[in-house]
Amino acid sequence: MTHILAIDQGTTSSRAMILDGQMRVTAVAQQEFPQHFPRSGWVEHDPGDLWTSTAATCRAAVEKAGLGPRELAGIGITNQRETVVIWDARDGRPLHNAIVWQDRRTADTCARLRRDGAEDQVTEATGLLLDPYFSATKIAWLLDHVDGARALAEAGHLRFGTVDCWLIWKLTGGAVHATDATNASRTMLYDIRRGAWDADLCALFGVPMSMLPEVRDCADDFGTTRPDLFGAPIPILGVAGDQQAAAMGQACFTPGMMKATYGTGCFALLNTGEDLVRSSNRLLGTVASRLDGRMTYALEGSIFVAGAVVQWLRDGLRIIDDAGQTQALAVQADEEQQVILVPAFTGLGAPYWDADCRGAIYGLTRRTGPAELARAALESVGYQTRDLIEAMQRDRPGGAQTLRVDGGMVASDWTMQFLSDITGLPVDRPEMTETTALGAAWLAGMRAGIYPDQDGFAEMWRRQARFTPAMGEDRRDARYAAWQDAVRRTLTG
Repeated sequence: MTHILAIDQGTTSSRAMILDGQMRVTAVAQQEFPQHFPRSGWVEHDPGDLWTSTAATCRAAVEKAGLGPRELAGIGITNQRETVVIWDARDGRPLHNAIVWQDRRTADTCARLRRDGAEDQVTEATGLLLDPYFSATKIAWLLDHVDGARALAEAGHLRFGTVDCWLIWKLTGGAVHATDATNASRTMLYDIRRGAWDADLCALFGVPMSMLPEVRDCADDFGTTRPDLFGAPIPILGVAGDQQAAAMGQACFTPGMMKATYGTGCFALLNTGEDLVRSSNRLLGTVASRLDGRMTYALEGSIFVAGAVVQWLRDGLRIIDDAGQTQALAVQADEEQQVILVPAFTGLGAPYWDADCRGAIYGLTRRTGPAELARAALESVGYQTRDLIEAMQRDRPGGAQTLRVDGGMVASDWTMQFLSDITGLPVDRPEMTETTALGAAWLAGMRAGIYPDQDGFAEMWRRQARFTPAMGEDRRDARYAAWQDAVRRTLTG
């Protein structure tokens, strides 16, 4: 048993990877699935699609690798966080489509609870802000809007889970209803200091505690797969939400280490160790990991638009045909023009949390063209990252000394160099960029005994490239001040 199967269940596709005993990827399979948008601001998935795409990619990856089931030491799962699935424990049938983390249908509920003064209670227990992004109000919405749902829940027949929990249920044939501490910490129902579901919050949101899964360590025993799925039972040994899995895949195990993942948006996590930092700058306190019963915490900041700004250049403005052209355009841009794009297409995330403001461009002249807009788009990602780093520094003086990066955008050397320039930090790009799947695989492999512990894994981490600040401090601060002014104008405009 020398290989690990890593499941990476994301928002638009499911992927499965096989990693060998040296944590090298030997096979990959990926499958997209439909997105459902029943109303403006509503986003749903069919839970059946989440399961069938996951099962299909797992089988395909195992087949590509040429492995038998008895060569797999275990399965690690990482997943889109906060998405809600509810099913009937008696037959395993989903109650309704899954409500996705992006969904905003419970915004009015959150606003009402905020007016009633409930946010302090939520933040004190969970480290989170009162927002539709998280799971609790989604669960309550389903119980209140699906016929007979609340009665079924009160009778103890319904089960709730984030996507990892749903997959575990399906993989084990309904034998295990469990999640890990990182996913539990994103529900707005889990007290991250006590490490337990919070009865008062469940009462606040109207969620019966009988629906909730058991919370286990990130590296733990989550049951074994049904024998018919792969030909023999395989143990499920690791689970973590996608951003926490990426932080583990980047070996950000010690306080002060920071990673940023640049996908459609950007999620930055700063390890704060055993210290749960209560943010004064609208960042989130969250669980980075729970290993051997020991909780490690992080500060998290979310940028809504990172890679999506490049998609906008391609699909909205149509000034590029593919993302790879953006860097070449940025290099050609007129240095004398200071065009600033605030990409608030769906509002601004941390540390502003303004869902109502919209994007704006400042500094346009008659000479502004595609090159200047492309450069402004890439620079906006660096500016927003500095916003997060500055907020983290205010919450936890000392902050990060180096930024480890992953995700699709990090392939652009120009973007990474500007990121280093504007933050004043070295930026490290790893050899293994599939850090989310790597984190899940490491958890399972460590539990199985074929991968090293945290210290050993940290020693194995390898940097592919380092970008160091080349911009002078005065220029860096002047550029950032211009960004801050643009954001102020956007927020008040």
